[in-house]
Amino acid sequence: MSRADQERGARRPAAGRRAAPENPPRAARAGRGTAVPDARPARTARTARTARTTLRPAVGAAGPRRLARRARRAWDRPLTAYYLLLGGSLLITVLGLVMVFSASQIEALNSGLASTYYFRKQLVAAVLGTLLLLVASRMPIRLHRALAYPTLAASLFLMALVQVPGIGQSVGGNTNWLNFGGPFQLQPSEFGKLALVMWGADLLARKQDKKLLTQWKHMLVPLVPAALLILGLIMLGGDMGTAMIVGAILLGLLWVAGAPTRLFATVIAVGATLTVVAFTSSPHRMDRLRCVGATEPGPGDVCWQGLHGIYALASGGWFGSGLGASMEKWGELPEPHTDFIFAVTGEELGLAGTLSVLALFAALGYAGIRVAGRTEDAFVRYAAGGVTAWIMAQVVINIGAVLGLLPIAGVPLPLFSYGGSALLPAMFAVGLLIAFARDEPAARAALAVRPAGVLQSARRVLAGKRPESTANRARTARTARTARTARKTR
Repeated sequence: MSRADQERGARRPAAGRRAAPENPPRAARAGRGTAVPDARPARTARTARTARTTLRPAVGAAGPRRLARRARRAWDRPLTAYYLLLGGSLLITVLGLVMVFSASQIEALNSGLASTYYFRKQLVAAVLGTLLLLVASRMPIRLHRALAYPTLAASLFLMALVQVPGIGQSVGGNTNWLNFGGPFQLQPSEFGKLALVMWGADLLARKQDKKLLTQWKHMLVPLVPAALLILGLIMLGGDMGTAMIVGAILLGLLWVAGAPTRLFATVIAVGATLTVVAFTSSPHRMDRLRCVGATEPGPGDVCWQGLHGIYALASGGWFGSGLGASMEKWGELPEPHTDFIFAVTGEELGLAGTLSVLALFAALGYAGIRVAGRTEDAFVRYAAGGVTAWIMAQVVINIGAVLGLLPIAGVPLPLFSYGGSALLPAMFAVGLLIAFARDEPAARAALAVRPAGVLQSARRVLAGKRPESTANRARTARTARTARTARKTR
């Protein structure tokens, strides 16, 4: 063995014996009774802080992309449309109640009524409408289809009853109201919109099941004649605004049904011709048409209302003059709580308030389109498309008139303006959309595993049952899906 091998063997530790560390702990070097803290945790912390500081720009750059991905995933969840419809409609209704209370006080006092007169009536209508919304959202789709024909028949009967002398009542120059005594009045044409949506959707769904929608005559008849009958009864009372919305519903149903471009263009051309005839045959409507974009009241103050609506919006600024502080509602702006409530909203809540209202309506429109686009049920697709066309067309006509971009048509802002006859069918229609959103397969599965609410838990406790856990609900949902799959397979 060489001398180098001997030295290496001397330095190698014996088998089974651990080599002593070259640098003993600081406590051993400092003495038996002195404990010096180890510096390794501090060095580790400094290293981690340095790494975070170095990587911070990269994390910040990826932050917006990560947030966008999360927002996209949240937006694509099964219950997104359900929550948008339920939350958006209730928020619009509550905000509408607040603005009706603010905008109607002076109008009520000028009429010799209590300052809360219109607000109390709207509150009662909102409560009834909320009940209708909840009932409609829980009704099965087959029951909605069963109610289509009775709803149409009842609406046509009431609209015909309006034209009977001594029964129909004129309001604002239009004879489209029924007076049942006292403060209770009814506008049947508002329910005619709902009837056309439900009946038209059921009719088109039946024709699609029979493969008949590929023929023009089956797509037009009897849908277009029934719509023209409703339009005729409405125009007999002189209500041009409601007639335009019924026309929009008809176009929405034909569009969703996949009407050919030539057929769709023909219907639009006929509707535009009838609209021109209706405007040119009435001097009052021609005056309203001339007020589009007006900057002066004009002869006889024919453009007074539209001009003061612009004044109200312009004086609101970014955040408004404050709730209840509108100046235009003090006799300057006619109909501040109905047709021009959006102008009062802009004056008191400013641009922020009006944009919030527009965002809520945009959320409703998106949810309706999403429900119509994701379903495989023909009735659901047509009804969702019809309701969405109804609400969005009414929003565009009302806000366009307030902004001076469209003629004043006397159309209320849906779910927002004063008027129980307009609020009740609109909330039932939103309940239809909610029922359709709940009926999606993915939404049903998500609702099945959703944590139980307070009322459900209380009901189980009162019944002597233990609250159902999330795992049990998931197991029940899986069992139900397995059973449905087995039935379809058989």
